[in-house]
Amino acid sequence: MEIRQYLNIIKKRLWLIMLIVVVITAATAAYAFMTNAPKYTATAKLVVNSTPKSSDGTTGNQLDLGTINSNIQLIKTYQEIIKTPAIMNKVVQDHPELGLNATQLINMVSVSSVNETQVMSLTVTDGSYERAAKTVNAIAKVFQSEVPQIMNLDNIIVLDQADPSAGGAPIGNSPILFVLIALVLSVVIGIAVAFLLEYMDDSIKTEEDIRDVLGLPVLGVIAKMTEEDMTAKEHIPAKPLVGGGERANHT
Repeated sequence: MEIRQYLNIIKKRLWLIMLIVVVITAATAAYAFMTNAPKYTATAKLVVNSTPKSSDGTTGNQLDLGTINSNIQLIKTYQEIIKTPAIMNKVVQDHPELGLNATQLINMVSVSSVNETQVMSLTVTDGSYERAAKTVNAIAKVFQSEVPQIMNLDNIIVLDQADPSAGGAPIGNSPILFVLIALVLSVVIGIAVAFLLEYMDDSIKTEEDIRDVLGLPVLGVIAKMTEEDMTAKEHIPAKPLVGGGERANHT
């Protein structure tokens, strides 16, 4: 096919292409704006820091390498302890103003650690940054107070808390991005469908189709006439005879 033929196919089925584009783009936009509500994250940082004691029972001023490695290993344990009902039920009990239950808190919080450090990061994701900040601060404080009872170790320090009044930018992809992607894909799909229908259409429509399919020359073409063409032809005056004579009657 030549480029002109491709363009003719697109032009002939342009209505179908536009319909596919409108339907897919509209459906994607509706889904994206209804399901992609803005989400915010707030983070609090904790330090695992066991303070060694000297032989006389006094607190030392330096940490040895063994103690640091022990603290790093404890972080893995603490990551699992934080996301348990034992901690979250205490958060729910101490902070009813959050309006959350233990299961919701477990699903909202994530715990991570910086490689080879004694720092843990608690991150809470919520539709409100203010509530996310208050929630992560509450979890950090409760965890700090509960660890001595669970592990017999008082080695958690709240290094940094989230500021509920600071605000934050929403995370995740913008719905506009999904709409633009759907627009491009729908155009491609529409054009592909148009060419597929053209390929499956084996009817003969043009003189070229007769030559290509039947291999026969075209001897004549009957023009398609509308009622307007017939009406206009009736009002065309007859041409006069050559020489101005009358018609002859032949017997």
